[in-house]
Amino acid sequence: FNKLGFPTTRDEEWRFTSLTPLTQCSFIPAGIPDSETIAAELEPLAHGEDRSARLVFINAKFSRKYSSLGDLPKGVKIQGLAESLQTDPALAQAYLSRYAPYQEEAFTALNTAFLQDGALIHLPHNTVIPEPIHLLFFSSGNGRQIISHPRCLVVAGENSRVQIVETYLGSSESLYFTNSVTEVVAKDGAVVEHYKLQQESVKAFHIATLQLQLGRSSVVSAYSISLGGALVRNHVSAVLGGEDAEATLNGFSITGDGQHVDNHTSIDHIKPNCNSFEFYKGILDGNSRGVFNGRIIVRPNAQKTDSKQTNQNLLLSDNALVNTNPQLEIYADDVKCTHGATIGQLDSEAVFYLRSRGVDLREARRLLTFAFANDIISQIKIESIRSSLEK
Repeated sequence: FNKLGFPTTRDEEWRFTSLTPLTQCSFIPAGIPDSETIAAELEPLAHGEDRSARLVFINAKFSRKYSSLGDLPKGVKIQGLAESLQTDPALAQAYLSRYAPYQEEAFTALNTAFLQDGALIHLPHNTVIPEPIHLLFFSSGNGRQIISHPRCLVVAGENSRVQIVETYLGSSESLYFTNSVTEVVAKDGAVVEHYKLQQESVKAFHIATLQLQLGRSSVVSAYSISLGGALVRNHVSAVLGGEDAEATLNGFSITGDGQHVDNHTSIDHIKPNCNSFEFYKGILDGNSRGVFNGRIIVRPNAQKTDSKQTNQNLLLSDNALVNTNPQLEIYADDVKCTHGATIGQLDSEAVFYLRSRGVDLREARRLLTFAFANDIISQIKIESIRSSLEK
């Protein structure tokens, strides 16, 4: 991290996202807050789906009190990362930091340097977990400006199947910094669905890296939902390292006054006969800011690649601003690749049509905004997440 330094707007990858508000804060390492202080906020979240595995982390440290593993198939490991490094260090060390490029990404390096705890999920081959695994990260500084570095490692064995939900929450109106890194390794034939729900405090900083490594014939879907945070940066990278792999990256964000959400994605086609699909949408209101930077790389040996990328943005205010930059880098000649980006406001004719049929202006705008968002929300397969987002 010292070598790379803080990114600035002079760096091409950070051209539209200034970290000045972040560097003006003095953060201290997050400790364990008083349990009584956050019990009321965590209690409703710590129980629910009795059959689901749920790991709760307070300031990035595993809390056994609020966690529940439910019913797990034989051989499945779901535990705190610090505990795993003590009881079975070979498993974590075989994969940890092998995929997320800390040599190139400053905040990934910072997370790796301060790595203490997080989640480890390991599925043996031919294992199917029918219920989602929930990872809940809650930040609370008791009035202090804290920084935490959650780390997740997911290894899905050959022909395994799993759904994972990462949720990031924090004390309302608190100012803190969450710097998270998740590495997902999908081995040959594995099917992985990953959902990341970011609902941090409106004053919080949130920088996250999701690194996906796909083996032969594996299928990985990643959904990134950003609803909170003052300054948010999501970096999702998928490497299709095996033939016939398929990756889907979907994202959705809602921003209001003062919020800034930056979605950076990278899909690297290394092997032939792979498919990738990317669909990101943003709804911006007030004087909020949005950034989308999507990069698709097709290597020389990645013939028969089929890749589609779409970014759409809806501006509800004259003061909202979005910068979108879809990119294709193609070094093979037998491929099908498309990309496109749109920025616009609600269709005035559609609003007029609804109003002419007795729908008031506020309700007409709400219906059209929901319809815009529903393209993404309807694709979420976990009913509890989908219904929550619809509401």
